[in-house]
Amino acid sequence: MARNAEKAMTALARFRQAQLEEGKVKERRPFLASECTELPKAEKWRRQIIGEISKKVAQIQNAGLGEFRIRDLNDEINKLLREKGHWEVRIKELGGPDYGVSRPESQGLLGQTNELVQECVRMHCL
Repeated sequence: MARNAEKAMTALARFRQAQLEEGKVKERRPFLASECTELPKAEKWRRQIIGEISKKVAQIQNAGLGEFRIRDLNDEINKLLREKGHWEVRIKELGGPDYGVSRPESQGLLGQTNELVQECVRMHCL
């Protein structure tokens, strides 16, 4: 087994330490939305969650997935949607836009309501 001094000298450990000193470490999303005190950061975290939801929705549409994987993805999407709601409430508290307000229905090229956008609004994707 390697000693602690040897472990500290590995390339990965030195790289990680250099990143910490330079401040280039990625900031992690706070566990509670109420811990965030800056509006731009709250909006950044909301956008990050929307991106994660989009990726999982794309995965769940894969026809080759098993039933259990689909259920797991669905649970993860529901959790992210709930978390997105918490961030939207926090953004409103910080003086940002109210994302919870219903939006006018999107119109297609010929003036008809776009059913996909309507479904996404109903699912709270937008």
